[in-house]
Amino acid sequence: MSETNDFAVLAEGLARNFGEVRAVDGIDLAVRKGEIYGFLGPNGAGKTTVVRMLITLLLPHGGRAMVAGKDVVREPKEVRLRVGAALQEAALDPKQTGREILRLQGWLFGMSGKEVDRRLAELESLMDIGDAINRFVGTYSGGMKRRLDLAAALIHDPEVLFLDEPTTGLDPISRNRVWEEVRRINKELGVTIFLTTQYLEEADMLAERVGIIDRGKIAVEGSPAELKRSVGNDVIIVQIEGDPSTAIAALENVSGVSQIEDHGRELVVSVENGSALVGNVALALDRGGVTVGEITLRTPTLDDVFLTVTGGRIQVDADPTDEPEET
Repeated sequence: MSETNDFAVLAEGLARNFGEVRAVDGIDLAVRKGEIYGFLGPNGAGKTTVVRMLITLLLPHGGRAMVAGKDVVREPKEVRLRVGAALQEAALDPKQTGREILRLQGWLFGMSGKEVDRRLAELESLMDIGDAINRFVGTYSGGMKRRLDLAAALIHDPEVLFLDEPTTGLDPISRNRVWEEVRRINKELGVTIFLTTQYLEEADMLAERVGIIDRGKIAVEGSPAELKRSVGNDVIIVQIEGDPSTAIAALENVSGVSQIEDHGRELVVSVENGSALVGNVALALDRGGVTVGEITLRTPTLDDVFLTVTGGRIQVDADPTDEPEET
C-alpha cells in the first residue's frame, strides 16, 4: 500500500464475509485529504460494511486499510480518536437534552469541560437548532436529530467524518439542509468526508469523486462529471400509449439509437446525439403507428452511469440496512 500524507483513507483489497456471503470483495480506496468522497450504491451493495471496517467496528477478513494515517486493525484506538461517524440510525437518548448528549460525547473523548464548551460554541451555527439544544431529544424533528448527530460526530474535531446514508428518511427540505451542512463542514472546518448514499442526486450535488459499489466491488470511480461523460449518450424519454414492443420495433433500426429500455408506458432511448436525433425518434414512432404523449431530451445522469456499469438501476428502499446478519 502506498502510504502518503496526501490521503485520509487508503484501502487495498479490503474484504469482509458474513458466513457464506462475500459482502465486500477486494475494494481499493484512495480518498484525498479535504475532499468529499461519495460511495454510491443500492442497499445490499456493501457500503455500510465498508464504513464499519474503516471506523473499526468490524474487522476485515482480507486486505488492509489506513484511516487518518493509522492502520484500522493494528491501531484501532488511534483511528477512533481521529474520525467521526454519523451512521444510518442516530444513536441519541430521547431523555437527554441536546447539550447533555454533546457534553457526554466530548467527555468520552477525554475533553475537558472548557474544551467542550469551546467546541459547542464553534458548532452552534452548524447545528442551527437554537434553544432546542436545551430540550429533550425526544421532542426533536428528524432533521434536528440528524444535525445533532452530526455535531456529536464533530465534537472532538476529527480529521475524517464518515456519513452513512445521512439523509435517509428525511423530507426534501431537511435533506437540503443536511447537504448545506455537509458542504460547510468540508469547506469551513476542512474535514475530509466519506459519504455513503443510495441517492443519485446527493452524490452528484456533494461529492468531488464518486465510487459506485455493486455486489461488494467498486464498479467505476471518478468525478460525477467524468462518469456522466463516460456514458457518452444523451437520453430521450418517450411517454407512449399502447404496446411497448411496437414502439421498440419502430426504433430498433433508427441510426444512432444505442439502447432502448422498456418501462411500460415509458421508453428510455439512449442516443449518440440527442438534439439531432430526437426528431428521427419521433418520426419513427409516428410511422410505426405509436401514439406519443410526451417526448423529453436530457443529458446523462449518474443513474445512467450506474445502469451502464452494473446493468441495473438503483431502487431506493425505505430500509437502509445493507449488511447481512452475522452467522
